[in-house]
Amino acid sequence: MNFRAVILPIGRLLIIIALFMLLPAGADLIAGHSDWAVFATTALILGVVGALISAALEGQKFQFRPKETFLFVNAAWLVFSLAGAIPFYLSEIGLNFSEAFFETASGLTTTGSTVITGLDRQPPGILLWRSLLQWIGGIGIVVIGIWLLPGLRIGGSQLFAIESSEKTSKPYGRVEPFVARLLMLYLTLSLFCGLAYYLAGMTAFDAVNHMMTTVSTGGFSTSDSSMGKYSSNLMLWISIAFMLMSGIPFLYLIRVAEWRDNPHRGQVRFFIGLTAAISFLVFLSINGTVDEDPFTLLTRATFNIVSVVTTTGYASDDWLLWGNFVIAVFFFTTFIGGCSGSTSGGFKIFRIQILISAIRTMLKRAVHPSRVIEPRYAGTPVSPGVLEGVLVFSVLYTATFAGFAFIYMMLGLDIETALSASITAQANVGPGIGPIIGPAGNFAPLSDTVTLLLAFQMILGRLELIGGLLVFSPYFWSQN
Repeated sequence: MNFRAVILPIGRLLIIIALFMLLPAGADLIAGHSDWAVFATTALILGVVGALISAALEGQKFQFRPKETFLFVNAAWLVFSLAGAIPFYLSEIGLNFSEAFFETASGLTTTGSTVITGLDRQPPGILLWRSLLQWIGGIGIVVIGIWLLPGLRIGGSQLFAIESSEKTSKPYGRVEPFVARLLMLYLTLSLFCGLAYYLAGMTAFDAVNHMMTTVSTGGFSTSDSSMGKYSSNLMLWISIAFMLMSGIPFLYLIRVAEWRDNPHRGQVRFFIGLTAAISFLVFLSINGTVDEDPFTLLTRATFNIVSVVTTTGYASDDWLLWGNFVIAVFFFTTFIGGCSGSTSGGFKIFRIQILISAIRTMLKRAVHPSRVIEPRYAGTPVSPGVLEGVLVFSVLYTATFAGFAFIYMMLGLDIETALSASITAQANVGPGIGPIIGPAGNFAPLSDTVTLLLAFQMILGRLELIGGLLVFSPYFWSQN
């Protein structure tokens, strides 16, 4: 294991973190809040440490082999989470370190769960740092690193594939042109989203924050009421539109803009159709039981379902008040997730499609055992390796969710909160089920042990489980 190949880019990433921290420092300085010194001092220390590491290892030649690749991605997310937690811990909001680490991990993984209360009264630097963490995490630490650090372009496609569920990591021959297009699309979506929010009635500060947490499908807000602060149907439909665009493959959007053939078309159709069907089902369930006009109910039902399916985590209403059937729908919707290669987390639509195709194939073979029938995806046969990977991931996903839920119950959580907390962390969704962590609740009442485990589970979920769990395997560290 060549640890220098991991440590050198980590040092350079620390410099990038320090530069990002100057933005909330400036926001607090303009507002006259003393936390500007916390951000500025932390940025200075991280920048110096990163510069010293870079200087000490400068000129070293390294190559990312599979082991170094996996270790670097895990180390990058852990180091960024720990470094990003420092301002939360040292600021005046009074978080202990486990809470600060939880808030940072929730931001970077675009989960959106929070332990901070009284968001409407928090200083602008803290609010901006939360949103900025989600915006960075949405596009991915490694993607930003590949763009800014030339050394990471060696093996960049492997790094990108581990961090993202987008396996078509070299659609343009090399990873750099794809990353450039990806960043341009992300910036364009961010610009138009922020502008739309501002024109619809948000303040400039709120528009910037919600822009970052919408296109990243993160869900942090500047208010405890989340998007419920804005009663405008127009505002919610703007959010719906940009959450959906951020929940479909970015490569699909790039190819649409370039008028090129699109391999993700079937996945996008399935995603939009499934989301629309679930939204309409919730609308039918609450229509006539909630005192609002049908269009407003349809808007709220669609907004909250899209928010959960895309793993954004915004809430316009406390949908726990909409009845047990709706609660059950939201709970199972938490498992779905967005498309591969998007900013959304979760199980992912393409895996659901492959599993459905595999089940259909088994049923057809049972009826016609002599016929040659293969599972298909996007019109082409699914290779045995891909099908095996999806099946293994499905078992691992279920086992990890159940295992963490069992641990949370052992640590004192009731079964409803434990199950909900486990899946919302692993799928990077945000709010859970129940009075404690539901859409009107907060994760602050949970113990430090539980919050640390949830933060760890969020990072595992963001790295698609296997990328995170592999480093704990003895085979990973063996010399063979």
